[in-house]
Amino acid sequence: MPVCYAGSVPGFRPFRGLRYRVPGPLDDLVAPPYDVIGAEERAALARRHPANAVHVELPEPDPAHGLDRYAAAAARLAAWRADGTLRADPAESLYRYRMTAADGRTTSGVVGLLRCDPEGGDVLPHEETIARDTTDRLALLRACRANLSPIWGLSLAAGLGARSRDGRPPDATAAADGVVHDLWVVDDPAEVADICEVVETAPVVVADGHHRYHTALRHAQELRQLVPPGADAEPAGWVMALVVELSPGELTVGAIHRTVHGDVLPAAVAEATAGRFTMTPVPGPEPPGSLLLVTPDRCWSLRASAATVAAAGTDLDPATVREVTATLAGATVGFEADRDRAVAAVASGAAVAAFLLRPVPVGTIGEWAASRRRMPPKSTYFSPKPRTGMVYRAFDPAGPA
Repeated sequence: MPVCYAGSVPGFRPFRGLRYRVPGPLDDLVAPPYDVIGAEERAALARRHPANAVHVELPEPDPAHGLDRYAAAAARLAAWRADGTLRADPAESLYRYRMTAADGRTTSGVVGLLRCDPEGGDVLPHEETIARDTTDRLALLRACRANLSPIWGLSLAAGLGARSRDGRPPDATAAADGVVHDLWVVDDPAEVADICEVVETAPVVVADGHHRYHTALRHAQELRQLVPPGADAEPAGWVMALVVELSPGELTVGAIHRTVHGDVLPAAVAEATAGRFTMTPVPGPEPPGSLLLVTPDRCWSLRASAATVAAAGTDLDPATVREVTATLAGATVGFEADRDRAVAAVASGAAVAAFLLRPVPVGTIGEWAASRRRMPPKSTYFSPKPRTGMVYRAFDPAGPA
């Protein structure tokens, strides 16, 4: 039995998911999370199927019916429910979810409802967040009264990984961008109770979806103001989440590299770096494995000085590199998860320089989470991303008659 942690626990429970009731795989119906969809990909997804998830996850206005983008999303979701494209499962369920990459590596977790705990509860951010306007997601949540895509939580509870696997044929499957996404409905009460009990024994760290989680918190606070004192503000106090055991066998963690832009010269970036790192010239940015600085005509391997580590409070690359970028007057910093694109940006002149970071080890993520420390913003890139549309969560699962 997993060891219980002191303090509040991360509530986890089943729900009646809304799922597509169409024959065959869901390849043409699912979409990535909204914040990684570019304009061209959005248009391509919208063309694939009139009920593709992108129509609600990243909606567009419907001027023909006088609807803004949020009202248009709500109208589409209601129409899909009314015509049977989406139907709620008959019983409250959890949903095992497996992502299988082209190399055979898998990530397995369970989709359920995670309680929206206030700051200080046992749902924890694992890194600082960059201020972002959340009014878009809040307006969509208010209009649709549904969680359209799951946030991604990492559980410190041992044993969840084993409970996330299912030997049956999946109830839904989709192939997208070289990854196979499989989903199983878990509606046996004893099995549901066992999984929930395990999740509730240890903190859950928000790996992806910090802004959606805070949007859900804000929406829950809004609705609580509308109910009488002592009444339950259900269902807004819960958010749909994919919870995965924080284990090297379950996670693929990449780095998010830093690109430097603006009114600053490559030589100035190198000079600022030299004051905080030992710089060793290398022939080029390959192979990965070291912290590197790339400028249009040079490349260096970097080792942070003791003073830099002390100033950053850690030897993590995102923190030590920030000690440099924070001093570059006239510069702006971009974030790029794709290493090749970061290098190409420097080669094309779109970026002045790039810092190529090393991935944070899974064990380090767990250590920071257990001590409730937050890493710098954009420290980790978890992949692959769960697909929007494998299952939705509506506040009113009964929906249209």
